[in-house]
Amino acid sequence: MPTNWNLDASHSEVTFKVKHMMIANVTGTIAKFDVKASSDDDQFTNPIVEFTADMNTLSTGDAQRDGHLKTPDFFDVSNYPEMKFKSTSYSNGKIKGLLTINDITNEIELDVEEGGSGKDPWGNFKIGFSITGKINRKAWNLVWNAPLEAGGILVSDEVKISCEIQLSKAS
Repeated sequence: MPTNWNLDASHSEVTFKVKHMMIANVTGTIAKFDVKASSDDDQFTNPIVEFTADMNTLSTGDAQRDGHLKTPDFFDVSNYPEMKFKSTSYSNGKIKGLLTINDITNEIELDVEEGGSGKDPWGNFKIGFSITGKINRKAWNLVWNAPLEAGGILVSDEVKISCEIQLSKAS
């Protein structure tokens, strides 16, 4: 019998890092997102995972930069308010799936470290994961950049993804 899972939002986070001026990383978060999953059993066997992020809640801690990220130069949130991921396979610490940003879909692969599972003090069965990986933003037509006077570019093409996800078994 399939097991359904819901996001435990208060114990989960989605962050990303992008190199700025080729010298330092800028970290961002997405505050509102959801994860739904279905697996063959409580051990998360053969899961199908769906992730949706509200791109209006993207934040890097700088209002001007966040505003620019929400324009057509990057995420164009007025036309594409959500980023979506749907898994296609999960095994050996890897999850593959289709990531859609700005109505462009590409396959990605992320590393998954299972953190364990168990019941919380209220009897809810939980399972946790640390998910990491890298994508090239140009694959989603996120190509805005500015050259630096000394050479190089303002924003790297590589985006590092890091997620801490806790799921709760649906009743």
